[in-house]
Amino acid sequence: MPERLRRLAEVIVGYCGAVEQGDLVVLHGSMNTEPLIEQLYAATLRAGGRPATRVLPELSELLLTEGSEEQVAWLAPGEREDVEQADVWIVVEAPANTKALTGVDPERQALNQRARSPLRERYLERARRGELRWVLTGFPTNAAAQDAEMSLAEYEDFLYGAALLDAGDPVARWRELSADLRRIVEFLSAREELRFVAEGTDLTFAVGGRTWIPADGHENFPDGEVFTAPLEESAEGEITFTFPAVFEGRRVEDVRLRFRAGEVVEATAMRGEAFLQEMLAVDDGARRVGELAFGLNDAVRVFTRNILFDEKIGGTMHLALGSAYPECGGTNRSALHWDLICDLRSGGEVYADGELVYRDGRFLAL
Repeated sequence: MPERLRRLAEVIVGYCGAVEQGDLVVLHGSMNTEPLIEQLYAATLRAGGRPATRVLPELSELLLTEGSEEQVAWLAPGEREDVEQADVWIVVEAPANTKALTGVDPERQALNQRARSPLRERYLERARRGELRWVLTGFPTNAAAQDAEMSLAEYEDFLYGAALLDAGDPVARWRELSADLRRIVEFLSAREELRFVAEGTDLTFAVGGRTWIPADGHENFPDGEVFTAPLEESAEGEITFTFPAVFEGRRVEDVRLRFRAGEVVEATAMRGEAFLQEMLAVDDGARRVGELAFGLNDAVRVFTRNILFDEKIGGTMHLALGSAYPECGGTNRSALHWDLICDLRSGGEVYADGELVYRDGRFLAL
């Protein structure tokens, strides 16, 4: 564990965050992430950065159950200051209890999401301008291992394997994957329309004029996807999501969405439908698609109930309801950004401008 954590921290600081002399580096995580935070702190010092730790107890459940509406919607001044001043922001996600918010009123969660929206928008704006580099990563805990139906040792092996850390030079391996992703981006950038076909799914998007981005480990780690923002009014058809949709500890199963003129006009779920409907009502942008992506990390093969890994599963696609990334050219704005995943590995097809280009989880010409 210590050697693997050291390697993980070195890659995150040196490759993902590209920390340089004098950078203000905010290290944010819950108290059970301290072993990795310590290694990130040391790696930041070695890179010449100025690390600022934000290692906090997990208090969201208390806030959302005990706080008044005013308190739930309040943002601490220090949070705004961090977003304005940080050069690099590294977040380690590893909740001690992934189900802590399952009993919280969805309306209060929606209120908190709306209140934090301006902070998120400023964060993304600084990132788009190149003023802020950010990295989101994970840390192996029993709670995460239980969600993935693994032992802690198995989950550790899974995490470090997904990060390409266990064989050879990990940075070289990430650069190789980056080259592969860029070829796919070049291919997709010349297309105007994509149609996804799978069991319970026949959904079309217009993507012409939008920017595809290769996610090669500089913002999420592990990484491995290409994504864009489809035209806001273009989604037409229906989609059935293969895996449960997990958002802030809430699990929604067998989600089915129908789109017309880019907007969700029908949404059902076998479990958690009330929460699904509440999230769709967060604001006007929550019913539109902010992100469309292909998962392309073949080291991630199983569903873990952690979106950091699950959206990268090789052979899948996902879309995010809500806010679009401005760097893709998307204009949809929302307090929501909720990724939902569809497995294309068994019979899934993708047509680009009417031509079959992807089948059973693989691009045919690349």
